[in-house]
Amino acid sequence: MATLQTVSPDQATGEVAAVYDQINAAWGSVPNAIRLFSANPFLLRNQWEYYGSIMQHPALSPALTACIRMLVSQEGQCAYCIDLNAARLINMMGWSADQVAQTRANYLNSPLAEKEKALLGLVLKAVKTPRSVSAADVEAVRASGWKDGDIFDAVYHGARMVAGDILINAFQVERDF
Repeated sequence: MATLQTVSPDQATGEVAAVYDQINAAWGSVPNAIRLFSANPFLLRNQWEYYGSIMQHPALSPALTACIRMLVSQEGQCAYCIDLNAARLINMMGWSADQVAQTRANYLNSPLAEKEKALLGLVLKAVKTPRSVSAADVEAVRASGWKDGDIFDAVYHGARMVAGDILINAFQVERDF
């Protein structure tokens, strides 16, 4: 599964078992990328609660958040996360494989709304070259209709994905989908 020892669902107890039960009820299984967090039950709970909040975000669409994860992971060369989110776009959002490929080549070619592309561009810039993000960049995204809280949430999602990619790559999490 990974170079770091993790807790399998059938051996989980206490807090880990409680979180795994919630994940299994929602997703039907506990992915290897989530099992990695079993090394620290507090962070496992935190990660699961975060997933719940971002998946039900009132303004950031599931397609936008999947694109953030996929494209940030592309930059971080995390094949697990690239493939997982590409599959999510295809299987859950109804995108074609060609649309995913076009998005991976240039996010401006994605089927996202123009407003979402503007925010996605800011997220990608922020995770790649954070010091290059200017007040004008933020104002342009605001002008496309985003509120500051949504802008923060999207950039935070991208930044958090960088950390996830590092962990998944460093501990060699095996693909399980």
